[in-house]
Amino acid sequence: MKKQTYLFLIGGIFSLIIAMGIGRFAYTPILPLMQKDLSFSNTVAGYIASSNYAGYLLGAIIAGAIPLKKYRVISLRISLIISILTTALMGLTYSHFLWYVLRFLSGVSSAYVLVLASGIVLDKLAAINKTSWSGLFYGGVGLGICLSSLCIPSLNQLYQWEGTWTGLGIVSGILAFFVWIWLDDNSNAVEMKAKQEIFAEVPPTKWLLWLIIAYGLEGLGYIVTGTFIVSIAEKTPFFHKNATIVWMMVGLAAIPSCLIWSILAKKWGYVKSLVLAMALQSLGMAMPAFWISKTSFIISALLFGATFMGITTLATTFGRQMNPSNSSRTIGILTAIYAIGQLIGPILAGFLSTFTHNFNTALIGASCVVLIGAGMLLNGIQFERKSKGILSENNYDL
Repeated sequence: MKKQTYLFLIGGIFSLIIAMGIGRFAYTPILPLMQKDLSFSNTVAGYIASSNYAGYLLGAIIAGAIPLKKYRVISLRISLIISILTTALMGLTYSHFLWYVLRFLSGVSSAYVLVLASGIVLDKLAAINKTSWSGLFYGGVGLGICLSSLCIPSLNQLYQWEGTWTGLGIVSGILAFFVWIWLDDNSNAVEMKAKQEIFAEVPPTKWLLWLIIAYGLEGLGYIVTGTFIVSIAEKTPFFHKNATIVWMMVGLAAIPSCLIWSILAKKWGYVKSLVLAMALQSLGMAMPAFWISKTSFIISALLFGATFMGITTLATTFGRQMNPSNSSRTIGILTAIYAIGQLIGPILAGFLSTFTHNFNTALIGASCVVLIGAGMLLNGIQFERKSKGILSENNYDL
């Protein structure tokens, strides 16, 4: 049983590597390679990024709105196939329009995978009383970022940016085989019902709206760094032909971050942990605008990597615990508001950078947006203290 649980968790991790770490985020380190070869503007780069996030928004809305409880695994597998194909096909065309279409479809599939895999894995972990393992699961995004960062320089050297996309698609296809055989959906309904009865005593609507709004602001702010940090580093004299190392730092910091933030949430509570994570991220995002050096980019990348998936882990796990009877819908709503923010972010940043000829204004503005989101969460600390009291009376450990 234990071995099956580990393989199940690894299957979930691999699904996030494919759809998120590679399918969604590989664009960031490949973007400067594409721009160098094809010389398109930051505005076009922002449109390509935002087409992905528009798809991500649509996917999150559909995944949250349509009940897929009985069809989660088959829907997840179809989404993974779309994610792999849209990654591979990016290297087979030079058409801006086709890039928009492919990144849009990639966004739809990545949102589906995140929402469905989160629902399947978090439900199973709750059923076996291992909710804290959610940090290991969400670490898959960091692993995917790190894996793509290791592959991209070699693939680019051998096959240019075109072969880089196709090569990552092949890597994703290999990982998908293991997702197929290891990730199932047979969580124990009786145990889950018991958990739902416990969580039913926690007011699910009193503070969820604040979490949703703050998470939307996080999406709007973080994505500026998430889209352009490698391009910004590439334009400095400190990372000549080696800016991918910045993205690797993001991935390395992201791998353990979800587990660390899950442990901190258990100790301090979800709200305090979210506020701290967003404040640290805000600091890291603004750093390259005020201090331009190799060190500042590395620190910025590490702070960004250490927080962006940690925030997703905390927000989705906490949101699910506030409304466990419909976990996919709650995660879908959170993912949708996040997607609205990240749809707008790259377009604004692209316009600002084209107008000001640098990314400083965009970075500072994005940093402020995330800090405002953190401030909005502060009123939830008292609510969570009451909630934890209710849960401890039921002898259930968050």
